[in-house]
Amino acid sequence: KNVLSTDDYFVFKKLDIGDIVYISGKLFRTKTDELTIEAEKLILLSKSIRPLPEKWHGLTDIETRYRQRYLDLIANPKVKEIFYRRSRIIQLIRQFMDKHDFLEVETPMMQPRAGGAVARPFKTHHNALDIDLYLRIAPELYLKRLVTGGLERVYEINRSFRNEGIDSFHNPEFTMMEFYWGYADYEDLMTYTEELFAFMAKDIFEGLKFTYQGTEIDLTPPWKRLSVKDALLQMAGMEPDDLTDPARAIAFARKAGCDVKENDPLGKIHMAIFDELVEKKLIQPTFVTDYPVAVSPLSRRSNTDPELVDRFELYISGREIANAFSELNDPADQKERF
Repeated sequence: KNVLSTDDYFVFKKLDIGDIVYISGKLFRTKTDELTIEAEKLILLSKSIRPLPEKWHGLTDIETRYRQRYLDLIANPKVKEIFYRRSRIIQLIRQFMDKHDFLEVETPMMQPRAGGAVARPFKTHHNALDIDLYLRIAPELYLKRLVTGGLERVYEINRSFRNEGIDSFHNPEFTMMEFYWGYADYEDLMTYTEELFAFMAKDIFEGLKFTYQGTEIDLTPPWKRLSVKDALLQMAGMEPDDLTDPARAIAFARKAGCDVKENDPLGKIHMAIFDELVEKKLIQPTFVTDYPVAVSPLSRRSNTDPELVDRFELYISGREIANAFSELNDPADQKERF
């Protein structure tokens, strides 16, 4: 009051929580050793016309938090840290991929037909060309064309869109990283994935261990590898005959609450049981391998069992984190599967 002008002091008395102000003056410490500014000039930059969420209890309504993310950021400091960490993860992925001579590319978001994954697409219309287009559900098919054209190592970090349900694991639009590596197989990809995650963890967590939802996760390679069939036997409680007898498999699946049909391929039934009973139990990093051909139309057949493919999915903390496979490059086999 003794330093500010009359006009500035009038503005000061009218300030509310949430207002943004410019202040200039001298720094000093109070008797309680708190660093403070002795304001000599005050300018109101932006007026908050609505009250902010209460400071200490924050914004607790989940719906409001997600619909008004700016309020969430103001009221919940931990949310801001998620934004910074997400940005850092993407930076680290790019660093790692670039270090291994992968070329970052951008492929079409609007495509004449949806492909690369099994999902319902968003549909739009191109007025100038008078054609229907689809927002991509995955960049896969266009990335493969680049590999065919001679770009042996390519990757893309970008948005994909799936017109399906919403829950804590799924969003209609989401960011995914997809890469292709010529002349490498799924064994190479498992090792590479371990190295990528270790590279990121050392930067973000300053080590290979972190705690998530009260459980310590250890990213130290090599990670556990488990075939789909072994997972069903060990973690779903199936018997060997349940795996080979379609009638027994269907009965087991329905008892577990799976929606399966009488004419579903055996491999599809296996995966329905896996999704229902096994996935949530895979807490530590685990590569699940040897997927059925029936649910893997773009994957190369296994040399040891023609009903299986060279594919893996990575699970951490009960969630699917990555999906990869040796590419099917037999055109006759591909045509037959489609």
